[in-house]
Amino acid sequence: MASDMTGLETTLIYLLFAVSGVVACRLLHLPAILGYLVAGVFLGQGGVLISENEAAVAAVAEMGVVLLMFVIGLEFNLPKLLKLKKMVFGFGMAQVVVMLVGTVLGHALIYMVLSRWQMPWDLSWRGAVVLGAAMAMSSTAIVVKLMAERSEMETPHGRRVIGALLFQDLAVVPFLVLIPALNKMNEGNVWTELSVALGKATVLVIILLWGGQKVMRYWLRMVDRRNSDELFMLNILLMTLGLAWLTEHAGLSMAMGSFLAGMLIAETEYKQRVEDDIRPFHDVLLGLFFITLGMKLDWHVLQIQWPWVLILAVIPVLVKAVLIGVLAYASGASNGVAARTGIYLAQAGEFGFVLLTLGLDQSLIDPRWSNPVLAAMVLSMLVTPLLIQHADRLIFRFSPDDWLSQSLQLTTLAKHAIAIDRHVIVCGFGNTGRNLCQLLEMEGISYIAVDVNADVVKSAVLAGHQVEVGDSSQLSYLMSAGLARASAVVVSFDDTLAALKVLEWVKLHVPHVPVMVRTRDDHDMNLLKEAGASEVIPDAFEVSLSLATQTLTRLGFPEQQVNRLVLGQRRSHYAGLKDGHLTAD
Repeated sequence: MASDMTGLETTLIYLLFAVSGVVACRLLHLPAILGYLVAGVFLGQGGVLISENEAAVAAVAEMGVVLLMFVIGLEFNLPKLLKLKKMVFGFGMAQVVVMLVGTVLGHALIYMVLSRWQMPWDLSWRGAVVLGAAMAMSSTAIVVKLMAERSEMETPHGRRVIGALLFQDLAVVPFLVLIPALNKMNEGNVWTELSVALGKATVLVIILLWGGQKVMRYWLRMVDRRNSDELFMLNILLMTLGLAWLTEHAGLSMAMGSFLAGMLIAETEYKQRVEDDIRPFHDVLLGLFFITLGMKLDWHVLQIQWPWVLILAVIPVLVKAVLIGVLAYASGASNGVAARTGIYLAQAGEFGFVLLTLGLDQSLIDPRWSNPVLAAMVLSMLVTPLLIQHADRLIFRFSPDDWLSQSLQLTTLAKHAIAIDRHVIVCGFGNTGRNLCQLLEMEGISYIAVDVNADVVKSAVLAGHQVEVGDSSQLSYLMSAGLARASAVVVSFDDTLAALKVLEWVKLHVPHVPVMVRTRDDHDMNLLKEAGASEVIPDAFEVSLSLATQTLTRLGFPEQQVNRLVLGQRRSHYAGLKDGHLTAD
């Protein structure tokens, strides 16, 4: 019956399952990736998909991986890597290497034990390398989303997690070179084949990065002068797929070519425009990729092999969490920070699926392994939100010193805040928060600032500022900072989710205290205002007013006239917000 379905009917079924899965995950506050995976599992059962369309769908899904690597390439700019270089190239590199080496050594140990008992073990050392590479990956999409919602991006464990995720994304590129090279090896020329593959990749990268940036910038400028969005988008797709084709025919992988295309465009002035244009294609095609992954799971096989699936899900997660926690502790983290880092990175990742699929395609892993391993990876991703949600409870139970550390932070904050009254609580001590505190000091206004970054706080205290370590999106830290006695609260960081948490606590406990919130642009102004913000200050608008002031002054306009014009614009803008007339761009 399924074979009588038309292409349109098959497409509608795909969309129905995809939309249902994503909606269900959104309602449960889970990442959309899990919805695509679950949709694929259901689509793969009972012959819902007609077999003659599988190849076409797989080809489209492969484009999703290509565009995923392209977006990753766009994000890998040099300043970003240098900012977190210790976390990326120190802790992040160590984590990937330890997971890879640990998996290979574990394979060797299992092989020796089973050989002594004369039991078969059909996983080769090449397959162990693929599994190790896949295990080293964690889910950037899931972890970053959950940390952003919990305002943990700038915490000590958050910085370690982000550094590890960045290096994992970067490490995918050499793995994409290594895995096809492993398939071409035989016992006599292992290093020769690997050297040839790495040599090709190195030469290609040097050529593209050395001369490609100038060519890319010149070509995009020429296309941009035609004032055609369609032509610009077509050129981006042409260059991305063209480089993917080039690297594939060079014996490497399509994903590596698209990664290089993203890196080249990241160095041009068109980076943000390209990110905005490519994201809809990327999200849709990547969703198809995860649907096809879910379809590869044979539910009937899993019913028989469920003990094996649980073993493959639980043991790697526990081992990975412990190894990463030990590495974090060895790098100077406290017990609690190390434990959180291990828990947050313990699951499988989307690139792990990519590497495992490549290993299966290259015949490096026996197909009999695919179902239990894929199912175990999906299961580890499904339980990640629960693990992160209950991480504090687990850590407090097994690491009393972490509870004592947080209690000490709260006690220190309360001790310093109790000496002041009618003060301003400044949430965040970046450039904006620092400038505000300096102005408050000049006017003799009491304040206390709270920031999650211990390094920032240390530098601020040495400079004589009243700053304490803490997470201002948590009620305990706000109350310790003297929220009940404060005259105002200022959210100086650009994080809408964290700002909404601050507004929620202030509105619930001290609704009379005004809250000023900073945001990047007008996009979230109405949302923040409805949540209880007294004033919402958009960076983009205030910068435009500063530019207008300086421009008009340079043109010779009287200072009084300039101030009157700017004041009129400011009143009009914020009055529009209060009246509800502003809409997102």
